[in-house]
Amino acid sequence: MKFYHLAAIIASAALCTACCDNEGFPFDMPEVQAPSIPSHSVSIADFGGVPDGKTLNTQAFAEAIAKLSELGGGRLEVPAGIWRTGPIGLQSHIELYVSKNAVIVFDPDQDLYPIIDTNFEGLDVRRCLSPIHAEGATDIAITGGGIIDGSGEFWREVKKRKVSDDQWKTVLARGGVLSGDGKVWYPDEGYAKARATAGSLNYPDPSLNENEIKTFLRPVMVSLRNCERVLLQDCTFQNSPCWNIHPLYCKDLTIKDIIVRNPHYSANGDGIDIDACENVILTGSSFDVGDDAICIKSGKDADGRRHARKCRNLIISDCTVYHGHGGFVIGSEMSGGVENIKVSDCRFIGTDVGLRFKSTRGRGGLVKDIWCERIYMKDIVSYGVIFNLYYAGVAASDMNADGKSDILPVDETTPEMRDIHFSDIICAGAKQAIYINGLPELPVSNISFANSNFTADKGAEVHFAENITFDNVFVNGDKL
Repeated sequence: MKFYHLAAIIASAALCTACCDNEGFPFDMPEVQAPSIPSHSVSIADFGGVPDGKTLNTQAFAEAIAKLSELGGGRLEVPAGIWRTGPIGLQSHIELYVSKNAVIVFDPDQDLYPIIDTNFEGLDVRRCLSPIHAEGATDIAITGGGIIDGSGEFWREVKKRKVSDDQWKTVLARGGVLSGDGKVWYPDEGYAKARATAGSLNYPDPSLNENEIKTFLRPVMVSLRNCERVLLQDCTFQNSPCWNIHPLYCKDLTIKDIIVRNPHYSANGDGIDIDACENVILTGSSFDVGDDAICIKSGKDADGRRHARKCRNLIISDCTVYHGHGGFVIGSEMSGGVENIKVSDCRFIGTDVGLRFKSTRGRGGLVKDIWCERIYMKDIVSYGVIFNLYYAGVAASDMNADGKSDILPVDETTPEMRDIHFSDIICAGAKQAIYINGLPELPVSNISFANSNFTADKGAEVHFAENITFDNVFVNGDKL
């Protein structure tokens, strides 16, 4: 059987060679392996698919993938048109090729998305099956330059304060129900009931009937679990019910030249959450989302410590973030540990926070050996760089930054952040340049800033931190 490594990974392969030679990388970065896909090719149209935006093509996608799997894998081509469908389950050695004028739109009918055991926000939970999903697959890809739309407007709650009057009228026209004070719209009564028991979190009272609250258990749009040799390239991923792209426990992951979009008001509308993965390249991509944009995680609290899966060996470069709670973010789920990451040559334009590091007592986990270089920020709403070890689940722009002083014993639940380096950072406009809020029992330590320039209403503020250095760093022209 003839196999080929996707030609589109050539540029990434060059990056990987540099990694292996340790040229320009401050840690030992393994070569990121590309997926191998057989040369077979079929079209969704060959299996009765109809691109009219009305016909449900779930069965056609399933049959096409089953046929390719019988052949040992290959490319499933999605030609021009609007392809309405239920969930798509990828299998090993299969490339989903969404051509440039193709739009895959996931039908919001909840009956298409059964509730399954999964992992979300670092915890082992039950939630709806993801529109695109793969479990334990090897050598998979999503390419082609088309658009993948998760129909998230039918799943998400909306806060009135986050939208214009015209947008609010559009939301109300969908039906649904309002909160008691009329300030939040919910898709249905079940969602409202679950939210009332969950508070601001996403974990409802377990005694509730999960089918009754199914909308509240909305899925991430792309869920890749325990997969190896994965490529996401060129496509637009947008309008997800919850997080947009969630690789979990994956190895050898390449993300190149994708666009990730969610409405600015989308609840939990993260861009990409790289969760306990190893050997990752993310490059040339743009994000305009409702929550954190490029987010690194490794599990939460006891579940995260039990799984004990680090997120490590990541190269992130040449990415642009527009709206988002954070441009590049680590946490708050980091109980398994995060290490060996280089972020360089990225732009954050109008983002709430530029570089965001967050955790809280109870997480545990060690974040270390992170390098952020040549980061260019403009019109940052709150903080250029922030470390917050008292993260309480709110946006940094809403945070009450007052430091804390209570001291608790250090144990496995105490989060630690150290050995993190920033250089050549330019921030043209922020509420505050740098804010570090560590824990008194285990301060943030060994944080270096070099050759950087900030324009901000306020300079640097540090609580409970050790060995914080500033070398040729300026705020509003004054040297720190």
